[in-house]
Amino acid sequence: MKYLIFSSIVGLCIAYYLKLSHIRAIEAKADDAYWERERKASFTRKKPLDDLDYITIPPEILQMHPKSITSELQSILNNLNDLSSYKIVNLTGYSNTDLKLKYGTANITILSDYDFHYTNLVTLLQKLAEKLHENGEDALAAQTLEFAISTGTDVSKSYYLLADLYCDAGTAWKIQSLIESAQNIHTIQKDTIIETLQTQQQNATLSQSEGF
Repeated sequence: MKYLIFSSIVGLCIAYYLKLSHIRAIEAKADDAYWERERKASFTRKKPLDDLDYITIPPEILQMHPKSITSELQSILNNLNDLSSYKIVNLTGYSNTDLKLKYGTANITILSDYDFHYTNLVTLLQKLAEKLHENGEDALAAQTLEFAISTGTDVSKSYYLLADLYCDAGTAWKIQSLIESAQNIHTIQKDTIIETLQTQQQNATLSQSEGF
């Protein structure tokens, strides 16, 4: 009996050791691959940035005239106008290594600036939409969020608020377009955003069916 217990313990130890060795081998291989990509990225020559998808803030956003303009709304609009003079690119989901490999190490600073401007953009757009909604300017809030989502934003609140606005406006069928847009974003929040939108869509459909 003791021999069987001892044999079992030894067997478990061996199995654990083999599993641990396998995991360490996988991790070592991943580390090697990472550093090899870093090495290649460090020697990648500077390349043109012509193929970047530059974002232009549309006039209807920059020249927006809400019925009741507050100091906070005006400040946000001023910041958006200031931001419009910079180059803006959505690089969400791309690591510095990815960018260096594609555009060269010498471009990493300027690309980081472009992405920083994009982060500022979607943050300001979300704030603008929230303030417009609070002031009863839902049409302008929806317009703002539609632009934000067209740029590929991964700000989950932008999707959820726009879905709510669609429901309030009786156009819940538009939530499907939000789901399709969310399927193309590069973020770890992607699945959560899609699931939440699907729930909002289902609830809207249920509410409509109960209304008849």
